[in-house]
Amino acid sequence: MATNDLVQSLEKVSIKPSATIIHAETSSPARWKDALTASGSAPASFELIKTFIYKPKTAKTATPVPVVVIAREETETNSGAIGKKLNLKELRLASEDLLTEFFSLDKNSVSPLSLSESNFSRVLTVLDQSISSSSSTFAVHANSSSQTLFLSGKDIESYLKKLETADVKVQELDFQALSTAPAAAAPASKSVAKEKEGAKIEGAVQIAIGVKKELDFPTWYTNANMLDYYSVSGCYILKPWSYSIWEEIQSWFNTEIKELGVQNSYFPMFVSQSVLEREKDHIEGFSPEVAWVTRAGSSDLEEPIAIRPTSETAMYPYYAKWIRSHRDLPLKLNQWNSVVRWEFKNPQPFLRTREFLWQEGHTAHLTKAEADVEVRQILDLYRQVYEDLLAVPVIPGIKTEKEKFAGGLYTTTLEGYIPTSGRGIQAATSHCLGQNFSQPEMFNIFVEDPNDGSKSYVWQNSWGLSTRAIGVMVMVHGDNQGPGASSARSEHSGVIVPCGITAKTTDEQRAQINNACEDLAKTLKKSGIRAKADLRDGYTPGYKFNDWEQKGVPLRLEIGPHDLAKQQTLSVRRDNGVKNPIPLANIGQTVDALLKTIQSDLFARAKEQYDARVVEVTKWEDFVPALDNKCIVAIPWCHTEACEDDIKERSGRAAEPQDERAPSAGAKSLCIPFDHSRWTPIEPSKTKCPACNMDAKHWTLFGRSY
Repeated sequence: MATNDLVQSLEKVSIKPSATIIHAETSSPARWKDALTASGSAPASFELIKTFIYKPKTAKTATPVPVVVIAREETETNSGAIGKKLNLKELRLASEDLLTEFFSLDKNSVSPLSLSESNFSRVLTVLDQSISSSSSTFAVHANSSSQTLFLSGKDIESYLKKLETADVKVQELDFQALSTAPAAAAPASKSVAKEKEGAKIEGAVQIAIGVKKELDFPTWYTNANMLDYYSVSGCYILKPWSYSIWEEIQSWFNTEIKELGVQNSYFPMFVSQSVLEREKDHIEGFSPEVAWVTRAGSSDLEEPIAIRPTSETAMYPYYAKWIRSHRDLPLKLNQWNSVVRWEFKNPQPFLRTREFLWQEGHTAHLTKAEADVEVRQILDLYRQVYEDLLAVPVIPGIKTEKEKFAGGLYTTTLEGYIPTSGRGIQAATSHCLGQNFSQPEMFNIFVEDPNDGSKSYVWQNSWGLSTRAIGVMVMVHGDNQGPGASSARSEHSGVIVPCGITAKTTDEQRAQINNACEDLAKTLKKSGIRAKADLRDGYTPGYKFNDWEQKGVPLRLEIGPHDLAKQQTLSVRRDNGVKNPIPLANIGQTVDALLKTIQSDLFARAKEQYDARVVEVTKWEDFVPALDNKCIVAIPWCHTEACEDDIKERSGRAAEPQDERAPSAGAKSLCIPFDHSRWTPIEPSKTKCPACNMDAKHWTLFGRSY
């Protein structure tokens, strides 16, 4: 409908635009506003109206009912919160085909005026409640991104109300209230609801976790006092108990990388659009997750500013400035910071979060050989973090071309395994970026070769470890009583609890027991053991036992009147419940040895479980059943991307029904392990890939993953 026809149509229902402007086509709010202001015909003050078309999750045989969301430009429109309010699942922005089918328009042209008698009853219309009560003048596309009408909020509401039928009404929502309400996942299906109910542990006392880890992880995490949910979906508060684990990782890793000549630094969290987009492959790998700052106060920024998803493009302009000679190499910097990757699908505490803490190392070297050595050195440090500190087994390997770091030469990785879900998880990565970022068209980082005087572009690495490590640890070692933290890294390695105090206990006896607990804690601390005496009044020993078990403290030491008389303490292991008396003489050495045994046993149990769940598969018909049996699959693979894509698609299609909120059921490549010794040797031209029957090149791990 032409603008004049649209104006006439509006006037027939007593709606008269205050102005009409024809301008150049616009593809963003900032450009639209600039075009209107530049025309000289716009009102002195106005706001933009934005219109989003969403498609809710719909059965394949059902006709989709698009959701038309109409709001003020500055209003936050959270699709998850809107879906929850309307009881709709997985609102996704509509495709161009759907827009054409329902509106015959592109995404930049739709507006409230795109609704008419012919399509209103086929869609669900949602209006920002604040529009109708506002005194502002609103700019509305006149069914074209190059034409704008100016209407009052009352006019917009009136236009939509006139399209209502007895069965189809406009839904008015308070978007401001929705934006401040805690976000939640889409409404669970009946089977999920039953799982939630089944997750509750019958007869659980108030102090216990109260839910089964394998069925309700979010509640389990919260009840374990590790985190709390924040008002922004996908962001979480790390409580002291979990953050202390991160501090231990920081302390150990800092010491190790400094031995390699790495120095800590800090770069700003903001990255200009021009710098971020300098490396095409790199930004394409992150573009769906980049969060942008587009406004300061009420003014649009001249250029959007990205919040770093990673820091290659932020740091490397300064590497070019600082590296002037081969004598400036190697340059090795690390920073501890937070990054934002706006994961819209299935955020999970620790594992997939929109903001997370990590360290990211960035180094520059004269030769590829030097860079290669460091890549493996760092990967082995990460292995030690997981296996030695957190008692979590991992498999080192290299990523496929499809799964490597965007813009890099190759990516090495540690792959973990979560027993409760049967999924693999990327634990840490160490990348060789090659000379991609140092080229003239990129950051132009070069030196004069000391051997022949030629221009030599530096070789670069980047490597990172995040708070995901905490989640992996507790998912591997936790149980229905709590996290079950590694003895090496929990906030307290041992807790001392006074016992045997009754109403008949004299004040003197009580003081003796409490003093003995305090003295034992001091003795253990002198031996480097993180010990705490729990002398809280008003709590029974049983309550304290449960409390510390829930927090995952590896070792409990009890002291009562009989223990004092025998100069001993009773030890109770968190991992298996075994009790043993320990003499107070040489207690530091004894407890230290016991904690190392607990650590070793935790790792051995987890490794045995991981090893048992990595299965060799040489026939396709065995592939999906192995996945459904919560296994990681090792196959002799052809190393082609087409086959890799086909494996994911076919395994997803053939898989058992999955929780709709879970990650994809299809299997992706996890890594090509460095060590192939556990599997049958591949015979050239004889061993075939079970997925495509081409010649196999490497044993490769595939699995469902986070």
